[in-house]
Amino acid sequence: MSELIDELLADAKERMHKSVQSTHNEFGSVRTGRASPALLDRIVVDYYGAPTPLKQLATIGAPEARLLTIQPFDQSSIKAIEKAIMESDVGLTPSNDGRMIRLSIPELNEERRKELVKVVRHIAEDGRVAIRNVRRDIMHDLKALKDDGDVGADDERRGEQELQKLTDSNIAELDGILKAKEEEILEV
Repeated sequence: MSELIDELLADAKERMHKSVQSTHNEFGSVRTGRASPALLDRIVVDYYGAPTPLKQLATIGAPEARLLTIQPFDQSSIKAIEKAIMESDVGLTPSNDGRMIRLSIPELNEERRKELVKVVRHIAEDGRVAIRNVRRDIMHDLKALKDDGDVGADDERRGEQELQKLTDSNIAELDGILKAKEEEILEV
């Protein structure tokens, strides 16, 4: 195969791997009954009119298995942080003592577990879409190479087959991560 096609496939491999990693990181922000500061990674606070990630505004700790603490760097931001947590999909109610916010993590009931599985499946589907978008972009580039006369039809076809194998393997990897996360959520 031509060097141009190899470069495109290497680019596709890297971008698809990043999509899988990103999805895996998103899974970390879905709670499974244990306190983890990663639960709050997706929370964005309206801080003086600017959307700011919570972890840039406060220190987040997990002193116990069922408790998260949020210590804001700026005490005046406590109300904004509480509001952002209430409006998020983490399903936790904050309580503050004026200096620190505490989030107690309740046991997950069956209904909440099923909701979380749906959230995780939605995140996984977004990851699959990202992988397919990479495939679509590279397919377009392969067709452009053929149309410009840089590669022949046979090379283009081989490139497309390699790209499909790459796509299938990345989606399979993502599905494996999803299955493990679902089991972790449904584990009582």
